[in-house]
Amino acid sequence: MTQAVLYVCHGSRVPKAREEAIEFIEKVKPGIHAPIQEVCFLELAEPSIEKGFKACVEQGATSIAVIPLLLLTAAHAKIDIPEEVAHISAAFPNVQVTYGKPIGVDPLLVEMLMDKMNEKSPITNSSIAILVGRGSSDKDVVRDLNKISSYLQEKSNVKKVHTCFLTAAEPRFKQTIVDIHQSNEHSIFIIPYLIFTGLLKREIDQTIKQFDWTDRQIEVCSYLGPHPILLDLFSQRVIEAIENSDGFYSFDGEKFNASTSH
Repeated sequence: MTQAVLYVCHGSRVPKAREEAIEFIEKVKPGIHAPIQEVCFLELAEPSIEKGFKACVEQGATSIAVIPLLLLTAAHAKIDIPEEVAHISAAFPNVQVTYGKPIGVDPLLVEMLMDKMNEKSPITNSSIAILVGRGSSDKDVVRDLNKISSYLQEKSNVKKVHTCFLTAAEPRFKQTIVDIHQSNEHSIFIIPYLIFTGLLKREIDQTIKQFDWTDRQIEVCSYLGPHPILLDLFSQRVIEAIENSDGFYSFDGEKFNASTSH
């Protein structure tokens, strides 16, 4: 068996975001024992999933682990990527396919978020944090980001952690900022729950600049990027899909176990 890994990144209209995605994967590759490792994008960038899959096959892959580089499980992980992989893999019936999970919820993520906060300013018990997610109509996304927020609340010394979203879910980021601006909070951390830069990060920055914060301390943390914890968790997702214990990550074109279970 010749093992390949196909890393599926989201894609962006912002060139730097695409470059960062490739750089992230390049940091992961050395720790993955697979002779063939290719990067592709779901949308807005090349190579496509189809081109990436075919590149693996052309190099002799007989087994391909498809891994979505996504923070949380939503429509992209549950529907969009599996449908595309099902369409392409049907042309290669002799190639075994496994499908991995997004990074998901893990208590270790809190250490990364606290690192991002401490890069800006010391965390105190008078501070609040606002965790800003991309957003989705999928209730699992709201549930999972709220769970990460609760972990941050428990672990950090902050007074309160708020969760909000940029699109498709409530509460919206803009309204949350309006509410906080009208409050008497003086130490505020904004944490973009995004791996890479892009239009959504720009939206966060532009929204904050619309308000006069006078002498209040508002810190916009950097997006997550190739933080060691994120790299390690993503590498675990890759290894899980390659090893495919108990057939959990097997992909048959119809049932997408890894994206809809545990």
